[in-house]
Amino acid sequence: MKRLFNLAILSLSLLLVASMIPGTIVSAEEEASLLDPNKRLNVAHRGASGHAPEHTIPSYKLGERMNGDYIEIDLQMTKDGVLVAMHDERVDRTTDGTGLVKDYTLEELKKLDAGSWFNEENPEKAKRAYQGLEVPTLEEVIQTFGNDSHYYIETKSPEVYPGMEKELLRVLEKYELTPKYEERGKVLVQSFSKASLLKMHDLAPDMPLVQLISYKTPATITEQELAELSRYTVGIGMSYTKIDQEYVEKVRESGLLIHPYTVNEKEDMKRLLDWGVTGMFTNYPDRLEDVMDDFEDDEDEVEDDDENEEDED
Repeated sequence: MKRLFNLAILSLSLLLVASMIPGTIVSAEEEASLLDPNKRLNVAHRGASGHAPEHTIPSYKLGERMNGDYIEIDLQMTKDGVLVAMHDERVDRTTDGTGLVKDYTLEELKKLDAGSWFNEENPEKAKRAYQGLEVPTLEEVIQTFGNDSHYYIETKSPEVYPGMEKELLRVLEKYELTPKYEERGKVLVQSFSKASLLKMHDLAPDMPLVQLISYKTPATITEQELAELSRYTVGIGMSYTKIDQEYVEKVRESGLLIHPYTVNEKEDMKRLLDWGVTGMFTNYPDRLEDVMDDFEDDEDEVEDDDENEEDED
């Protein structure tokens, strides 16, 4: 069972109890648990993309079945202004087409096969159902999974798509997925573009944002940089290969969340959890779920040992 389900039930119970006490008000921050720095999030990177074609409905569904806490959606925009789920600016890698997403209308994009490439590259995981899959729009993803799911959305190449942030907010408002309607953290918006995140911050000050950082060398970060990031974000993300324990601890001490990407091996997952990350992106949410379960079991054993030592004292 998902960790988020238990936390949601607990939050709802507390809210109901509080509502029966005169004069008691539960703030959005108190009610929400999704941004709890003590939580560890399992983010299904492009869905369960190690098992199914990335950024397709089957991949997202599999990510949820494998207990991913969030569906991660990279956004591009079509020639006629529709937000679609695709990582690359070009369609070449993940469809049978060629060219830039921005040069396709949605109708043209829908004619492309977004699944057969996966069967060709992964014959041991190939499925007939993947043949002929369509590129989904953001709205189609939300319509499929609804308000019970959690979305981690990236504005990709926003400089290529003027108005992307405004259109994203329009869609989220349409489906009542902004903090005005849902607990803060139901949707997280991330980007490598600070300008894009600042636009989102201006349009929707309560929307939780995550700044992605690209490091070419081992990661370092200053107190001044952390203070600036805290002004408009709730967290940061970067390649797990560039960070160390000191970096993680420094970010955690600043109060920011830290969600490294893309972590696919169990040894790396375990090491990052030991360092204190608050979540990570993975193509294999099933693997991360197993590692998190073992990690929590170990934590429980340590707590029990500490309690027994106190009793003996």
